[in-house]
Amino acid sequence: MSADILNASLTDTAEAIRTKKLSSVEVVRAAIARAEALQPVLNCFIQLLGDEALAEAERAEAELARGQLRGPLHGVPLAHKDMYYRAGKRTTCGSKIRKDYVADHDSTALKRLLDAGSIYLGGLNMAEFATGPTGHNEHWGDNHNAWNPAHIAGGSSSGTGSAVAARIVYGGLGSDTGGSIRIPSSINGLVGLKTTNGLVSRRGLMPLSFTMDTVGALTRNVRDNARITAVMAGQDARDPTTSHRAVVDYEALLEAPVKGLRLGVPTNYYYDVTVPEVEKLQRDSLAAFADLGVEIVELEVPDMHVPTHMSNIVFVAEAVALHETWLRERPGDYQAQVRSRYEPGIHMPAEKYLRALGLRAKLLRDFTEAVFSKVDVLHTPGLSMPVPSLADTDMAAGQGMPEMVAGLSWTTRSNNYLGIPALAVPCGFTANGLPAGFQLMGRPFSEAKLFQLGHAYQGVSDWHTRVPEISK
Repeated sequence: MSADILNASLTDTAEAIRTKKLSSVEVVRAAIARAEALQPVLNCFIQLLGDEALAEAERAEAELARGQLRGPLHGVPLAHKDMYYRAGKRTTCGSKIRKDYVADHDSTALKRLLDAGSIYLGGLNMAEFATGPTGHNEHWGDNHNAWNPAHIAGGSSSGTGSAVAARIVYGGLGSDTGGSIRIPSSINGLVGLKTTNGLVSRRGLMPLSFTMDTVGALTRNVRDNARITAVMAGQDARDPTTSHRAVVDYEALLEAPVKGLRLGVPTNYYYDVTVPEVEKLQRDSLAAFADLGVEIVELEVPDMHVPTHMSNIVFVAEAVALHETWLRERPGDYQAQVRSRYEPGIHMPAEKYLRALGLRAKLLRDFTEAVFSKVDVLHTPGLSMPVPSLADTDMAAGQGMPEMVAGLSWTTRSNNYLGIPALAVPCGFTANGLPAGFQLMGRPFSEAKLFQLGHAYQGVSDWHTRVPEISK
């Protein structure tokens, strides 16, 4: 019965709890039991807070008994990357330096999920300080892939990818500065949204690159992601970077027809390093869209090496601004591959950083005009290669690390610099038995259209329903 409970979607489970066909206590107990059973295999939790979650589930049940419904996530257990602050609670950021850090304020995004009724099951493993695309972590142990524990879970939101794919929780927050939601989503067979910069408040999120960090969710299907995103989105007076746009009911718009929409396929850059078996899965997904009446349009995109290079400049400059004191006083408390990513920022000229910031508006305008004047949405690979193993990507600060990082984030890094949204959607499995996905990219604040297309695809495919068989 526990397995059946946890295999259901977030929205179906929320409805079953609301109508009292299931109790929140029953669901949370099943989630705790599965988390405890799989933790030795996957290592996806840094903090599993079972007693706290059960107490919250009991509270949720008591509220329902009084006819009180907190919101559209009432009684549903979620778990989140361990970098979202809760006032008075420990948040490690996957690091040794902050292993005992206690925040004095709440993450706005997380609080909105809790206010909507969700249950906080715990803090999930992650790359140290959200830096790294693989899931290696020397401080808390490496995170393992639910489909094959010898392989990476992706990063930096590795624990969220692993826990949601393993059917421990129904969804969870990651963060995305260069692909850290979309990479683990593609690697774990999940849906993951990199939101438009400013759509969701970043207050109470451990910062990394304060002009490129974004908040988003990893879920098993598009509808679940649409619900979580709508709950979190909207202006936050305590975060001046948030947009004042009205919040969209993404879930209500999912069934809008996609026939006649134009889906772009890039003829340059995105497929330059994509291996044939991954490219075949991309072409298969495009055929499914064509069968739905979507017009497939091939087009040349601007040189994406430029915004990707700009993103690397912005990243190291902003990261070192946050980490400079710790790098000077506690360099040995960073794992080597994280420290080596930050250190170039120490020598980054201010002129180079400011030029990279100044080019952003022009490069966004150029990309928007070249792409979205011709198509509604751009379709690209989510990951250009089959999911690699932990052993093959355990390079620390070695000579091959920059190439490994670049390869894993080839299709994702430019979005964060440009500030545009992108949705990762699963589209099959490669020969090694691990998932692959595509990425849908749109204009700023076009999340509704991305969700519509992703949902339509999931209506004619079943990749998102596949469940990993995990040997305990």
